Amino acid sequence: MKKILFILNVLLFLQLSAQETLSSAQWQEDLRFLQNTIHKDYSFLFVKTTKEDFDTELETLYNDIPNLQEHEIIVGISRLVSLFKYGHTYVSFHQEPFEFSQFPFNLYEFNDGIYIQGTHKNYPEAVGTKVIAIEGKPISEVLKAIEPTVEVENSQYFKAYGINNIRYPEVLHAQKLTKTLQNKVALTLEKNGKVFTQSFTAMGKGESVPTHRGYVHQNENWLDARDQSTTPLYLQHLDKVYFSEYLAKEKAMYIRHSRIRDEAEESTKDFYTRVFDEIKTNDTEKLIIDLRLNGGGNNYLNKDVIKGLIKAEKINKIGKLYVIIGKRTFSACQNLVNEIDNYTNVIFVGEPTAENINFWGDNRPVKLPNSTIDISLSYLWWQDKPALENADWIAPSIPVTMSFDEYANNQDPVLEAVLTFNAQDFKPKPMDYVISLYLSGQTQKLAEELPKMIQDPRYAFCDFEKELIKLGNILLQSGRVPQIQASIQVFSMVLELFPNSANAYKYLGESYIATGETQNAKEVLKKAISLDTDGEIGKAAKEMLNEID
Repeated sequence: MKKILFILNVLLFLQLSAQETLSSAQWQEDLRFLQNTIHKDYSFLFVKTTKEDFDTELETLYNDIPNLQEHEIIVGISRLVSLFKYGHTYVSFHQEPFEFSQFPFNLYEFNDGIYIQGTHKNYPEAVGTKVIAIEGKPISEVLKAIEPTVEVENSQYFKAYGINNIRYPEVLHAQKLTKTLQNKVALTLEKNGKVFTQSFTAMGKGESVPTHRGYVHQNENWLDARDQSTTPLYLQHLDKVYFSEYLAKEKAMYIRHSRIRDEAEESTKDFYTRVFDEIKTNDTEKLIIDLRLNGGGNNYLNKDVIKGLIKAEKINKIGKLYVIIGKRTFSACQNLVNEIDNYTNVIFVGEPTAENINFWGDNRPVKLPNSTIDISLSYLWWQDKPALENADWIAPSIPVTMSFDEYANNQDPVLEAVLTFNAQDFKPKPMDYVISLYLSGQTQKLAEELPKMIQDPRYAFCDFEKELIKLGNILLQSGRVPQIQASIQVFSMVLELFPNSANAYKYLGESYIATGETQNAKEVLKKAISLDTDGEIGKAAKEMLNEID
């Protein structure tokens, strides 16, 4: 009887396995279904990639399917969907029956490299180490191979949400970082000047690295590289959506807001109402809202925050209101950041956000017919700013990053930068100030102020050369004679400030061509060529020069 039961169990297992294994034709049918669905219902996503490039990549995968294992096909589909480069449009690797395994470590990118921030207690030597290589391949090469599998909205998104695709054995194999699908991986690590190799064994299916707000937090099974004797403000009370603390010595109110949703005990509206009341009664000189760990949520909860900030006359002034942003600031929190930027006198501190300023968000699942894998595709366009103001991210006016040692020793250079910043005469949006002086005819004041601002280290975040050229180009592209003449003034001003700007010389030449000043155009185009002989700018200048000769 035992033998019969054993045989029946084996047969049942084989039958179930056969049912779960798809044929190449079925995977190809799924791929074609995805292609047709995207072209029919989601063609608006073709912004950062073209239909032609998408179809070309899809046909390559379609033809390769007979030679691929299931996990390679799934990673291939993730590469396809990631071509759209929107963080809400992706393929999850956590779907039954195809769930990927994970190696038991959490990577975090600091300003001095990528480190193992947390790991399982079985690997105590590895926690807090800098990653040098994986399977003998330099970490830079590994990241380059991994990136196509990530829905990279911008480089910040990849740093925060993408680099941990490294911990999937299936991704490592599909991206040819390992020769076979293997449940062990060797990392070359560095700690205290010592370089060594550590092998990690993948966890079982369904097990995952327990991260919260991007970090592994220490418990009986997991280790955190951070000194556990104290906890910095930005990591305190992570069980709460938001909390506040009055810093009496600095006369500052600190808020850590880590999701856009209501707490059961106190709504977003009530929380901020209470905090603004405390600001009125306390001797508060600064309000600091920390959004660096905020990955989004419900956009409709942002309104009460914005209304409260606008009404807070005591705090809604330059040098009084600071918002900390970072590489995990994403989704509905990007909308919050946009609106704070639009309607208040905020100074942003930290790192750029993980989301485009305007973006496709709010995804819905498209289920493939045979594999039943869900593909998350965005369907809502969020635009808080004019098209001309769209960009890869919101950038901080006070850029501050964190080193591994600062993290490990519970230092917070970002908060420290806020508390010590001298905001006297500071312009959080320097180009807005420059444009206002120009449009109001205050050319003498502009000539005096702009060189000072360029030399002021507080404005190191602003690429004045690039921004002024962008302004001149907008005037040039208008096609109207007065604006084209104004562009000549702008490009000439750029060259006074940045005499080696090949790009400014090229655009100045284009402006001269538009006004019929051929001789002037020839002179400045030749200068552009001499400054960028073998580059793209020089090439474009040569083409323009040939057309007018």
